Formats: sequence, structure tokens, C-alpha cells
Amino acid sequence: MNIFFEIPGNIQAQERPKFSTINGHARAVDPIKSRDFKHFVKMVAAEHAPAALIETEIRLFVDIYRPIPKSMSKKNRAYAISGALRPTKKPDLDNLVKGIKDGLSKVIWHDDAQIVEMTVRKFYSENPRAVVKIDW
Repeated sequence: MNIFFEIPGNIQAQERPKFSTINGHARAVDPIKSRDFKHFVKMVAAEHAPAALIETEIRLFVDIYRPIPKSMSKKNRAYAISGALRPTKKPDLDNLVKGIKDGLSKVIWHDDAQIVEMTVRKFYSENPRAVVKIDW
């Protein structure tokens, strides 16, 4: 079986947690942008969620379409649109997919540990988004 859906908009990379100490206990807090993005992913995924959480092994495929920089030349812009030129700047691919995986936990599957295979790719597009396919 599989699920296929798109997450519209610019994909937010997972930021590093902020640490604080309260009464001698260390506490990690998810940054606001990361927390809001995960919540958005949960809302989008809920529309495509199976009747029950997936409990078997999962194969995750994600294509992330990043916005084309305004400073890019017309020649390179054409290459970027065709897919011949791919994003090599930050944010890192693993940080981009981390927020998506966290947003899908407890909506599509129980835990990230169920993912046994993952393919993630970055492209440029005039329509930033992430295309997600989940097989189980």
C-alpha cells in the first residue's frame, strides 16, 4: 500500500534545539519555526492518513523543491527549472527531511524507527513544496 501527498510552500529545515536549565534540570525546546512547520506537516498529513497508524516497515520517498534564488542568472535559472542544476547550498538535506519525518510521526506511523529505506532529493522550482510518498 502507499500514500502520496504534497506539502505546499517552502520546506523549513529542522533547527537546533534551544537549551535552558530550570531548577537544575536541563531542558531542550524546539525553535518556534521548526515547531510550527511540524504542526503544519501534521495538518497536511492528517488529510491523507490511513485509518490506523502504520505498524510495519516503511519506505519513505521525498522530493523537496526549493525556491530558485532571485540572484541566479537567467541561464542558470533555466537549468534549475529543467532539473539540470540542483541545490547544493544550505539547508542540508537531512535537516529538511527531519521536520517532515517528525511531523508524520503519530499521524501516519508510530515512530521514525519504522523507516527501513529512505530516498530524499532536492530540486529547484518556482513552486516550492515537498512531494511525499510512503510505501508499506
